[in-house]
Amino acid sequence: MAAATIRALIVDDEPFAREGIRLHLERHPDVEVIGEVGDGERATEAIRMLDPDVVFLDIEMPEMDGFEVIEAVGVEAMPPVIFITAYDEFALRAFETHALDYVLKPVEPERFSRALDRARKLLRGSAGHALDQRLAGLMQEVRQRKKHLERVVVQRGERLHILRVDDVDWLEAAGNYVKLHVGPETFLVRATLTSFEERLDSEAFLRVHRSIIVQKSRIRELEPLLQGDYVLILADGSRLTTGRSFRSRIVGFLNEGTG
Repeated sequence: MAAATIRALIVDDEPFAREGIRLHLERHPDVEVIGEVGDGERATEAIRMLDPDVVFLDIEMPEMDGFEVIEAVGVEAMPPVIFITAYDEFALRAFETHALDYVLKPVEPERFSRALDRARKLLRGSAGHALDQRLAGLMQEVRQRKKHLERVVVQRGERLHILRVDDVDWLEAAGNYVKLHVGPETFLVRATLTSFEERLDSEAFLRVHRSIIVQKSRIRELEPLLQGDYVLILADGSRLTTGRSFRSRIVGFLNEGTG
């Protein structure tokens, strides 16, 4: 019985690099290239729509890098990945630590074939959960390494957009989602408020309630309430009530303005 065809998606912002990966794959008759994209936003859409068996994913892309693509798609929904990267000591160590495969640019045929063989074995076996765990471990390490969250991928209609965190006025917990308030618009992202708090710049954002994080620069007035709570009045007129357990953070914020 013939082996099943492996459906591959190539993601790289350099046309020459995409062509190189495609030429390597042409030497493997059991692989079909079902798509090529040159940026992270389109990569996220293509992974969701095409459901490839394996993704050759460039890490160093402008606007939205390979790790942010995985964040947007979700670790559980991500197919097996072969990372494509120029030499990066952190990346190589992280991939090896979490047993995830990569190939270096310029791509060597022998190394490429070994990575593809590992993908074949993954697809034939039942190691999906273990792969998810390894990928989740890598993403946790990436989050810790990155200084602060700078961009968030949000959906607007049928399209995905890249939202700058600096443009967010405040964030609100909404069940299994976080609602981002940006001027008159709101966007839903599937995440927890705590996961956002861990990645936001604490110099710029302040958690004032178990359900609310505010960008400090948007706060215009504080209206005292009983027992040390406040109503925060933002630049756009939004009124947000602080939580009692976050009182010390409010005091710290007020002291910042007098230090």
